[in-house]
Amino acid sequence: MNTARHRRTRTLAWGALPLLLLTAALSVDHIPLADVPLTVPYAAEGPGPTVDTLGEVEGIPVVDVRAPEVDTPAGQLRMTTVSVRTNMTLPQLIGRWLTTDDTIVPAEQIFPKGATREEIEEANKAAFSQSESAATVAAMDWLHLPVKTVIADVIKDSPAQGHIRPDDVLLQVDGKRVAKPGQAQELIAALAPGDQVELLLERDGKEITVRPTLGENEHDPGKALLGVYMAAHPVDDIEVSYNLQDVGGPSAGMMFTLAVIDKLTPGDLTGGHVVAGTGTIDPDGTVGPIGGIVHKARAARDAGTELFLSPSDNCAEVLSRDTGNMVVAAVDTLDDAVTAIESFAKGEEVRTCGSA
Repeated sequence: MNTARHRRTRTLAWGALPLLLLTAALSVDHIPLADVPLTVPYAAEGPGPTVDTLGEVEGIPVVDVRAPEVDTPAGQLRMTTVSVRTNMTLPQLIGRWLTTDDTIVPAEQIFPKGATREEIEEANKAAFSQSESAATVAAMDWLHLPVKTVIADVIKDSPAQGHIRPDDVLLQVDGKRVAKPGQAQELIAALAPGDQVELLLERDGKEITVRPTLGENEHDPGKALLGVYMAAHPVDDIEVSYNLQDVGGPSAGMMFTLAVIDKLTPGDLTGGHVVAGTGTIDPDGTVGPIGGIVHKARAARDAGTELFLSPSDNCAEVLSRDTGNMVVAAVDTLDDAVTAIESFAKGEEVRTCGSA
């Protein structure tokens, strides 16, 4: 049964509901004169906005690269998102199920049971910060440029507070030199809650030593917690920053990395085409799968995308829906992504999800 016919059938099945009752219910989220909510514990996932990582949002570059030579690419590298709707009444939920291609999932699949809004926002912030840092490391490694580890933020009431400040450069952990955030994380993870760790920092051009006592990670009992967000910054005279608000999670990593590379290399990586994609990025350039890709591909298609970059592990999901005229490339690494874009720009064959 095709989707449109199936949707019409479902609509007719609900046609017996009194229109007045249904209309009234759509606008009520609690029982009048009582504090009894009528919302259901489900969420609807659908296509979200796409953002050109080579462009600007409200006059601010999404990926801001400052260096002696920065290119201005003519094409687009669009990151994709998923919109999530919650706090719906049953009629509202049914309405989205009948009239859209949204995916209906238990709310706790989006918001873990028992987690507060603040905890969820903190987790998303951490994931996004790690994604930004990984994107910078992967881009600099691809460009054969060195990086350093900078403290992006200090968590309130954490062991780091009072010892470490934002913009400190982390040079050593217990006498071992670190350049990348991942190296520091591994050294701290090898310690235990209650251990004192010696950190060599660079602050305002001077080296200082601090010795905070590690706490315990409440989300991972038994694991040590320092309480900082670390970011990779290029060494020398290159600065990279990411300026996208209200977006969480790691799925923009690959597109951030590609934007940095495109701005720091001569010429136009995309050949002036509209390229979109999604996928996590590891510091070593590995591209990982993500959730909600059918909605991200739909958003990319609706935005006029010509080439869509999909993690190979998500290919089956992407191909389960109509992708229109988009070429859907399968990628496992940053090299795969760059090769796919360059091949497409030259009119050459691309390794697609259908052929992977």
